[in-house]
Amino acid sequence: MYSKELAVALKAAHKAGDLISEVYKTLKPYENAPADLTTETDKQSQEIILKVLREEFPLDSLCAEEKTATLSESPSGATRTWVVDPIDGTRGFAMKNDQFSVMVAMMDQGKVVVGVVHEPATGKTTYAAKGQGCFLMQPGKETVACKVRTCADLSKAILVQSHAKPGKISKAAAAFSPGTVLETYSAGLKMAIVARGEGDLYANNYPAFHDWDICAGHILVEEAGGKLTDFSGNPVLYGAPGFKQTKGMLSTNGHLHSTALSKTTGLLES
Repeated sequence: MYSKELAVALKAAHKAGDLISEVYKTLKPYENAPADLTTETDKQSQEIILKVLREEFPLDSLCAEEKTATLSESPSGATRTWVVDPIDGTRGFAMKNDQFSVMVAMMDQGKVVVGVVHEPATGKTTYAAKGQGCFLMQPGKETVACKVRTCADLSKAILVQSHAKPGKISKAAAAFSPGTVLETYSAGLKMAIVARGEGDLYANNYPAFHDWDICAGHILVEEAGGKLTDFSGNPVLYGAPGFKQTKGMLSTNGHLHSTALSKTTGLLES
């Protein structure tokens, strides 16, 4: 089920990734890129993705970060919706540190059923479809199934987070007291790292973020055997006004989810 949708999502993400890679080759690094940066490449990437999706599935709704022509022409209110972040971690792209991804997901009746997180700088693609498992595809290597780590002890866990300010400890690191902290831009990349068993937990504690920030990564974590909830322990819901998420998001290997959840009180940034 959803095999065609997954194939099209992979095609769209890789096609956008090819454009991004070409731009990236000659990009001049932007050392102190702001968190809310948007580039022309974001919009070009989004148009590539949405055109591929619209050609294959013209009746499906589209939800994406940038205001572009194809997005504005898409139908609304369909039972199936594609959720796209054309460059997740634009700071990493602009700073040229390889820490960014292309995210394509599909929801069917509000449930995430397909997710692709493609990393143009490394060629890695982590993908999943409902009930079919999570997989890592890399150039020149055999595609492998992804499984979360089995660590159940926060003091030995690997926390994946955004880059903290120099000399500062993040609120997440202070709350969880993990054994190791792994820093990277891109929420999609962080969730792929958890799904691939390279990290144990990631908490998005921004006071407000959007569906496209986590949708593709959501199914990767769950299909790899992990767990994802809001900070109250409830399922993350999609499709709110403005596609906003305001209750935090905790993605873990599942084994330490309850323990980590108990540490999220007061974790949301103000």
